[in-house]
Amino acid sequence: MDLLATTSAVAVSSYALLSTIYKSAQALYAQPAIKSSLQDDVGRSEAVLPSVDVIVPCFNEDPITLAECLESLASQNYTGKLRVYVVDDGSANRDLVAPVHKIYAKDPRFSIILLAKNVGKRKAQIAAIRSSSGDLVLNVDSDTILAADVVTKLVLKMHDPQVGAAMGQLIASNRSETWLTRLIDMEYWLACNEERAAQARFGAVMCCCGPCAMYRRSALALLLDQYETQFFRGKPSDFGEDRHLTILMLKAGFRTEYVSDAIAATVVPDRLGPYLRQQLRWARSTFRDTFLALRLLPELDGYLTLDVIGQNLGPLLLALSSLAALAQLLIAGSVPWWTGLTIAAMTMVRCGVAALRARELRFLGFSLHTPINIFLLLPLKAYALCTLSNSDWLSRKVAHVPAEGDKPAIIVHPYAGRTAASKLGMSGATRKAGLSCPDSSLSATKSVCGHDRSTACK
Repeated sequence: MDLLATTSAVAVSSYALLSTIYKSAQALYAQPAIKSSLQDDVGRSEAVLPSVDVIVPCFNEDPITLAECLESLASQNYTGKLRVYVVDDGSANRDLVAPVHKIYAKDPRFSIILLAKNVGKRKAQIAAIRSSSGDLVLNVDSDTILAADVVTKLVLKMHDPQVGAAMGQLIASNRSETWLTRLIDMEYWLACNEERAAQARFGAVMCCCGPCAMYRRSALALLLDQYETQFFRGKPSDFGEDRHLTILMLKAGFRTEYVSDAIAATVVPDRLGPYLRQQLRWARSTFRDTFLALRLLPELDGYLTLDVIGQNLGPLLLALSSLAALAQLLIAGSVPWWTGLTIAAMTMVRCGVAALRARELRFLGFSLHTPINIFLLLPLKAYALCTLSNSDWLSRKVAHVPAEGDKPAIIVHPYAGRTAASKLGMSGATRKAGLSCPDSSLSATKSVCGHDRSTACK
């Protein structure tokens, strides 16, 4: 029994040491650099603004959600040439979203591409990329709303020809709905403003997240065939497209960046089941592309090696210490005080630092993530590692599409008087972040889609 106690103590002490080193370095490098004002940059570059193609793949999306996404794109303040390509990936509810397509098809900046059958998000993106010709390509998820200045701010970051990709900051548009959406919103803040911000200090963001990521077309042209034909153990790999494309950019020698003030609000899972399915898909994607990323580490700054070690060895040590502590409790009947207190202390320190950096006390509540991580997410990651060959999307399903007589009415309301933010139930944090949306032109009785819509920050 002493072996169990020793194993747990050594593992949790190693976890604490590694986490302290990793998180301290992360906090140091995540501090924002001094930037020139946006207005000055825009003024200097206005004459040479590149053209931008926005790609919005959608599959069985709720009509209101899609309309709000497209409204935010139509309302961008970017003064350069902007084109939007909406790709319907063989949706079963195409009749329901047809009025949305019809409204935006009248805008000369919008093109609607209707695929005959469902081919997957990656191939839907590629269909639009090959149909367009802009200097820059912005991938946007159909359940995501962009602040009016997102395109402008991402374009400014892309002025450096060495930058191949840049992502904005993600927040949960439905944060106020449940305890889980509040927790995920904090998780996104940490993923963006700690992990991505620190990686961006060295021009090596390891995953430019799918809901809002801009790419240089000249770089995409070099990588598109590799991106389209990703295989894992001889099987086509469709999910994790954002992480894979980011790794390909880094392999090709381009920088990948994070723009903290380019705010995008995306829908996140509001129930535990969809959240766990999403996490399983992301875990498989992360493991697959981590193997690919290992070859890049010698060419990148040493911090990125620490980052990979911290994100992979840290959870392994935490899982080992937790298993040994649980065995000690069940078999020996002794309470693993050292393990429990160490994990609790590490949790409170991390949440306290996050609360100070974000200047929001709500981050103290992120401590709830620790038991979820230990008892649900770590076993899920172990299962993901054992089932890496499984490429099931797990969430691209429709629970119910109404019959012809049951379709909810979709009515055009040019002056509906409700903002996209209010209809989605966006939190005060969203508004404080500077995300504003125009009045919606559509209203409908309810959502018709039962799939898990969130594909956000990995």
